[in-house]
Amino acid sequence: MTSFDLTGKTAVVTGASRGIGRAIALGLAKAGADVIALASAHENAVGTMIQIEALGRRSLAIGCDQSQATEVSEACEAIFHFCNHIDILVNNAGTIRRGPSKVYTDEDWRSVIDTNLTGVFQFCREVGKHMLERGSGKIINIASLLSFQGGLTVPAYAASKGGVAQLTKALANEWASGGVQVNAIAPGYIATDNTAALRSDPVRNKEILARIPAKRWGKPEDIVGAATFLASSSSDYVNGHLLTVDGGWMGR
Repeated sequence: MTSFDLTGKTAVVTGASRGIGRAIALGLAKAGADVIALASAHENAVGTMIQIEALGRRSLAIGCDQSQATEVSEACEAIFHFCNHIDILVNNAGTIRRGPSKVYTDEDWRSVIDTNLTGVFQFCREVGKHMLERGSGKIINIASLLSFQGGLTVPAYAASKGGVAQLTKALANEWASGGVQVNAIAPGYIATDNTAALRSDPVRNKEILARIPAKRWGKPEDIVGAATFLASSSSDYVNGHLLTVDGGWMGR
């Protein structure tokens, strides 16, 4: 067994139907973990579940709109009915709504904050207390470059991801002594559905690529190594850290 081997571990990955979430779910399964895949609707998570099972791992697909507290509670009940413990929680699910702040609606604000921040806290709380009872666990929150920067015309998204960064540190401070490591990954500009508008804008696409030292958009698979590290015993003394995977963006 290597320090990155996740054999015998059980992971929960939210937002696992596509993009970064699906890549992480499959990456953890390839490292040996059984993986419970969550998506906004059950049918959206089934494809990832099938791929995980094809790797010889146990899996379960769960539908959960994490902007709704009752659905988070119901999802956690289903998770612990399926297995008696969770070793790894990856809070990846998120949404983005773009618009100038002066006309940004309350509904857009609430939708983004409830999904990206409140829902993340609720999953951390419900899964984290079980980890603390067992004396071990890994929580990986997916933050963003906008945990550090303000962005353009995405006020709720920037606020939510700044909140995720601080929530990660707050929980790390509380739970480290209980054997639970809480860290975050801040992806750079990754080619997913959430960045399709940027990639289709010739001006913004050129500006973004000009700043990235790697001179390319990231792929969802570029996040897998960082997630596997933070899910493994190799990160047992890493806590409250925001790991950027950005092609060098933050170094400019």
